Amino acid sequence: MTTFLSCDWGTSSFRLRLVQALDLDILASEISGQGIAPTCRAWESGGPRDRAGRWEFYLQVIHNAITAIEQRIGYTLEQVPVIISGMASSSIGMMELPYGALPFSVDGANVHTHYVAPTADFPHETFLISGVRSKLDVMRGEETQLVGCISDDLALADFGTFIFPGTHSKHIQVKERQAVEFKTFMTGELFELLRRQSILKDAVAGHEAPLIVTTNSSFSQGVQDAVTLPLLHAAFRVRTHHLFGSFTPVENLDYLSGLLIGAELQELLFTDPGTLYLCGGAHLQQRYATALSVLGLTNVVVFSAAWTEEAVIRGQYRIFNQLNS
Repeated sequence: MTTFLSCDWGTSSFRLRLVQALDLDILASEISGQGIAPTCRAWESGGPRDRAGRWEFYLQVIHNAITAIEQRIGYTLEQVPVIISGMASSSIGMMELPYGALPFSVDGANVHTHYVAPTADFPHETFLISGVRSKLDVMRGEETQLVGCISDDLALADFGTFIFPGTHSKHIQVKERQAVEFKTFMTGELFELLRRQSILKDAVAGHEAPLIVTTNSSFSQGVQDAVTLPLLHAAFRVRTHHLFGSFTPVENLDYLSGLLIGAELQELLFTDPGTLYLCGGAHLQQRYATALSVLGLTNVVVFSAAWTEEAVIRGQYRIFNQLNS
């Protein structure tokens, strides 16, 4: 295999990238908002359909993206394998796969996958990667990111916690290169609900407000209040800050962000998380690093945003190689 097509299919996003296998360079990409959720709604709106029809419907989205890449690069991608991870294997995805179990090896050796042979209509070997469950939690996509974040030569602590910020942030505990437990935090989703649909929406800056800058002291204040105040009480302070003119709308948005990120991270103060590994994209990396510092959590390894953002590609490739070794 000289190239492969990496499909990272989230709830609200779709990313297909043509990747050179030798060095994992991205040769071309097609990115859109055609996530699993809107694709599922489109499929359901067509009336009752069988399982095979569902697979073909979702596959058409991938086929259209492949065609768009082919038109840009000027040659066919027939027979290039497709590796898919994320929400594509969920109950609203193209094929629901059973979750893998804990523990699982961070080299990807026992991640659950499903293989579909090429057809005349879709001449690509297809590998669909499933998620992982614990007794009380589930994840789809982060298991692949974790595999991609941990290189073979990484001097990994015997025990540590990998933090993946996002809509549904994940804290994954790794012991002796095995993922042994994880927790999900609805940090990003709650942030969006509060800033857009709650009584707080008029107290914070709008959609155009920057979310990367963390120099405002209000962000750090939010992190601190998450530890010392009940969350539901502290959240109302966003409104009183606005009413009393204590914070500008941008400062208030930072306060709300700090409050929720602090609420997510503060439990690390009362447990033994081991070494902390922060694996965030560019828009959240700095915020989480700042929050960890405010909380006095210093045993932290911060992966670069660039490394983290391409972890899915590396993880998919490692899992593929495990299947074919």
